[in-house]
Order: sequence, then structure tokens, then C-alpha cells
Amino acid sequence: MIVYSDIEPVYYLLPLIGFVVGLFGTMLGGGGGFIFLPLLTILIGVPMQTAVITSLVATLPIAIVGTVGHSRKSNIDFRTGLVFALAGIAGAFAGAGITSLISPEQLRISFGIYSVLIAAHIAYGTMRKDEQKQKMETSSIPSGIKNKAKGSFFGLFAGIITGTFGTSGTAPVIAGLFSMQIPLKLVIGTSLLVVLANTVFAIGAHFLVGQIDFTLVLFLTGGSVIGSLLGPNLLAKIKTDKSESKARYIYAVAMVIIGILMITGLKK
Repeated sequence: MIVYSDIEPVYYLLPLIGFVVGLFGTMLGGGGGFIFLPLLTILIGVPMQTAVITSLVATLPIAIVGTVGHSRKSNIDFRTGLVFALAGIAGAFAGAGITSLISPEQLRISFGIYSVLIAAHIAYGTMRKDEQKQKMETSSIPSGIKNKAKGSFFGLFAGIITGTFGTSGTAPVIAGLFSMQIPLKLVIGTSLLVVLANTVFAIGAHFLVGQIDFTLVLFLTGGSVIGSLLGPNLLAKIKTDKSESKARYIYAVAMVIIGILMITGLKK
């Protein structure tokens, strides 16, 4: 169901926020839902279930534009992305079912805990990167099989997160791709492809039972599409070989901050 909320003064800041999210989302591999959901619930006070589906719809243009842009720059590993996406589709429908079974308060605090846990996983994986490489080289299990297993696990988890929280499931996708030792630019582009697939199916799963605030969608996407067009081009000019560890830690810190905001938001 589509609804149109009355325009509040804070709405006029949303295109600028959308622009920043679209720009950095396509440079860092995220659809933007990880920012949109806390923004809608904490800053604007949108009910949690409405914020979930609204966040998904606002994320879709970023995922589409970012995927096309990164495809043109050859930044997408389509074979790996397909493994993540197929598992993620099943997870998206499961996540939509979970949303209808828990309260808005439980949904919000679960999102905060999830954010902190994923941040810890990425930070720990970064510190152990050299050791993980050694294990991959000496393992008797072919890396292709291991990568498919990882892709299925993280893809399913990402789909569940997308369907449950409306955040596009970027964090587990990024964590899974990083664990495969894929170059940073391929991680970013492939992540956006998976985000696109998960978001489309999660919107379909939520559409009949959720309310999309289309006024908020229009304000957010007004800026996010422009940022999404610029992101892949800026990334192509940046040398990422020496910045992968820093990028991982940035992801982790951002996730911890957002997780804490969502958890403490319950007490306000």
C-alpha cells in the first residue's frame, strides 16, 4: 500500500542526505538502507514497519544506478554475485515473514545488535586476513567449493536481513565477499548487484502487507540518484590496493555507531 505523508520541514534535508548516501553507497558497496532506516525511525519518527518498506523502495534506485555504473567499469563478479543473490532471494521472503511476527521495539533493537555483531565480524576478519589467506592456500578443499558455501551462507543471511530490516543486507554481503579475499573494487560492485536482487524481492514480499511512504521516497531518491551516478566514476579514479584494511575498519566503525543509536533510541 502506498501512502503520502504531509511534508515536514525536515524533509527538505532528505535530498542532501540521499545524495551523500547514494554517492558513498556506490563507492562503498551499499544500497543506503543501512542509513535510511535509522534516519526514518530516529530522526523523523516513522513507524518501524513503514520505515522498513520505505527504506527498501528508497534503496532501489541506488542499487540499480550503482550496479549499472560498476558493470560498465568491470567491477562486478557476476558468478559470485549469482551465488549470493540466489540464496538471498529465499532469505528475503523469510525476513519479510519475521517482520510481521515481532514488535517494532524488538525489530529496532534486533537491528542494533545485528549491526554491532557484523562490525565485530569484519574487524576480526581484517585482523586475521593474513592467517586466513594461509589457511585457504593450505586447505585440501577446493576454494571454489568453499566460496560457494560462503556465498550461500552470507547470501541467505543478507536476504533475511533485507527482508526483516529493510536495509538491503549490505553488511553480511560485504563481510562474505571480504572473506573470499576478493579485491575491494569487485567487492563493492558485486555487493551492489546482490543488494539489487535482494531489494527487488524484499519489496515484493513486503508490498501487500506494508505501507510505503512515497513522499519520503521521493525526497530521498531525489538526491540519491545523482550521488549514485557520480560514485562509480569517482571510485574508478581511486587506487584501492593499499586501502582495503582501512575500508573494512570504516565499515565496522560506522556499523557500531548506527547499532548503538538504534539500541539507545528505544529509551527515548
